[in-house]
Amino acid sequence: NPWIPRMLISGFVHMNCTTEGWSDVFPPYDDACGFADDDEEETETTYFSNFKQVYTAGYATSLVSLISAVFVFTVFRKFRCTRNYIHINLFFSFILRASAVFIKDVVLFSDENLDHCFMSTPACKSAVAFFQFSILANYFWLLVEGMYLQTLLALTFVFQKKYFWWYILIGWGLPTIIISTWILTRNFYDNRGCWDDTDVAFIWWIIKAPITASLLVNFIIFINVIRILVQKLRSPGVGGNDT
Repeated sequence: NPWIPRMLISGFVHMNCTTEGWSDVFPPYDDACGFADDDEEETETTYFSNFKQVYTAGYATSLVSLISAVFVFTVFRKFRCTRNYIHINLFFSFILRASAVFIKDVVLFSDENLDHCFMSTPACKSAVAFFQFSILANYFWLLVEGMYLQTLLALTFVFQKKYFWWYILIGWGLPTIIISTWILTRNFYDNRGCWDDTDVAFIWWIIKAPITASLLVNFIIFINVIRILVQKLRSPGVGGNDT
């Protein structure tokens, strides 16, 4: 949370059950979370505020550029092909990511005086889940780009359109399944806070494992593409050595 200058590794609050009902929380949430408005340093506040402004400007610029690119690809008929359809979906996944950042900031940081330590609302959980989905979509559409390039090089005469729906399934279907599993797991096993952090390791691995796997597969595809290109360059029909 950029608006909290320092936070304890662990903290506890207590409530006593008395004959008159539950007592007030002790210590106060501000003390338990390790921050207090009176002790907040102006330099740290300025740093985080400037940092937020920089990445907001960056995402806004990217969003405008991506929307412009999608508009060009969809309006002009000469750009309508399987390769560009894949590019459009990749661009759209980045549009979702930029939008998710803006939505998350509006939900979490619109009120600087809000105590984020124990904030737990359906809106903030939905914003975080949408943000995680956009990240998953980014990585899987990058994987689709790699798969398409390898197919294009290895299988020259294959009709690419018949694979397009498989690409859609990988790029959008798998992230949907993964984030749905993550939401259900988070809801049943660690339904605390705003779902932006957890002490339960396997919950984060529901998202981290597929991302790591996609990066590994993409790296293998990259090595294989280099191998195919080297073979084609050495081929006599492409100007290689005939001897």
